[in-house]
Amino acid sequence: MNRSSPWLPIALVAAPTVGLALFYVWPFANLIVEAVDVESVRTTLGRSRTRSIIWFTTWQAVVSTLVTIVVGLAPAWVIARYDFVGRRLLLSLLTAVFVLPTVVMGAAFLALLPDSLDRTVWAVIGAHVVFNLAVVVRTVGAVWEHLPTDMEAAASTLGASPFVVFREITLPLLRPAVTAAAAIVFLFTFTSFGVIRILGAPGTRTIEVEVWRRSTQLGQVDQAAVLALLQLGVLAAVAVWSSIASRRHARSLALRPLARPRRARSRQERLTILVVVGVTSTIAVAPLLALVVNSLSSPSGWTTSGWTDLGSAEIRPGIGLGIDPIAALAASLRTAAWATLFATALGGLASLGIATAGRFGRVLDAGLMLPIGTSAVTIGFGMLITFDRAPYDWRSTWWLVPVGHALVAIPFVVRTTLSVLRSVDGALSEAAATLGASPTRAWREIVVPHLWRPLAVGAALAAAISLGEFGATSFLSRSGGETLPIAIEKLLGRTGSLLQTKGYALSVVLAAVTIGLVMVVDQTGDIVGARRGPASGPPRVGRAAGPSSGAAAPGSVDEVGR
Repeated sequence: MNRSSPWLPIALVAAPTVGLALFYVWPFANLIVEAVDVESVRTTLGRSRTRSIIWFTTWQAVVSTLVTIVVGLAPAWVIARYDFVGRRLLLSLLTAVFVLPTVVMGAAFLALLPDSLDRTVWAVIGAHVVFNLAVVVRTVGAVWEHLPTDMEAAASTLGASPFVVFREITLPLLRPAVTAAAAIVFLFTFTSFGVIRILGAPGTRTIEVEVWRRSTQLGQVDQAAVLALLQLGVLAAVAVWSSIASRRHARSLALRPLARPRRARSRQERLTILVVVGVTSTIAVAPLLALVVNSLSSPSGWTTSGWTDLGSAEIRPGIGLGIDPIAALAASLRTAAWATLFATALGGLASLGIATAGRFGRVLDAGLMLPIGTSAVTIGFGMLITFDRAPYDWRSTWWLVPVGHALVAIPFVVRTTLSVLRSVDGALSEAAATLGASPTRAWREIVVPHLWRPLAVGAALAAAISLGEFGATSFLSRSGGETLPIAIEKLLGRTGSLLQTKGYALSVVLAAVTIGLVMVVDQTGDIVGARRGPASGPPRVGRAAGPSSGAAAPGSVDEVGR
């Protein structure tokens, strides 16, 4: 196809390249050039408040990561080693929780925890653990499923206790996967935004929240830019460390493939599976059930007013709410529709271009992954200070928010589509050419029909990402054009049982739509695999990954929709 139509690869990559340069590279470069100087760096880092924010961001991320790893190892072992009824359902449930919008998870823990734990750092850590549990289960489980059991059996035969076997045999083999999972969870919790905004006490801020506060509330754009770049430097350092550590440990051991997970053989094994699955399911489901319950209750008892009054923008006659929940729902659906259209069109073109453009295609592939490795707050902040002056004063345009969402969603469309393009047997096109078909017709008849399903999966992912996007939207949304995550955060941040109930009701709506989209996608692709790249993902071990393991995708790691 390249030989017969040399212009086609250029035409295919033109729009994605221009979009990436205009809405990512330019705002990011502008953020560095115009907002950062020596004085702003000295002023920002010289403040004791800044140092305390950096310390809080770091230690809560470290604690959240350690607890998530510890809690996630048991279900990862059970799912990797045993075949039981509901195994696939449990994986899908954990994945659905993993991709929920962060404001929904924050609202769920606000509904679940007692008043004594509300707005505390422990509520934040608990939400982070539940939110990222799927990362450990699927990343570590993808390797654990393929570990050889003969060394463990030999150690047990020689008298080693189960704990010693795990410490001396299993854990060293799992170290690359554990390192990868820890890096992913740390990056997600280090850049926490929505959870902190919902669950954090007044004055409790991560770097991500402080960037938003200083740029939108205090007008300290230069200091916000310094913090954004500091955070990006930490993300890059952790990603590089994870990549180096995973490769070093992976080379030290030669692993063999393992047969499929087996059924439990003894009563003790069945009891262990039952306990682990029960506890894990409870951890994942309890916050969501609390969310539903709180949307139907108030201090005076059960009520449906949170649902029946969603269409009202008043607290009481003559007193405005300041937020129109139905308008926010309509704005979210409208924004998601346009973002999905943009992401699917540009992602589809980019996939075709990458598959045919050779070296430049590989460069574009890496470039399109950059928004995943950049905080959504940083993306929104860069667009905010770049497109606020003539002749590019686009902040008031209706399409800027969908473009910001699409920027994060395009890599998912590319990943799902490109893998299909590369899997099509080239011998089919050669056979078509032998029968007289032109290269373009052979490509159209053989390759294009395979694209509809991955494009549909990519579109569903893009819609889910857009519906839950909170970081960039906090910068780009206009008054009166709030999306659901913005409306939920505002409602839950106010006093009054009716407002709280409305916030919980909107959270249930957003959670239901997101989970529905994710459950569809999870039947054909691995969300966790799509959200991690080889820089931080576990090494592929033995045979091809089964349904519980993810297909690795190039790119950096960050919370999409966070």
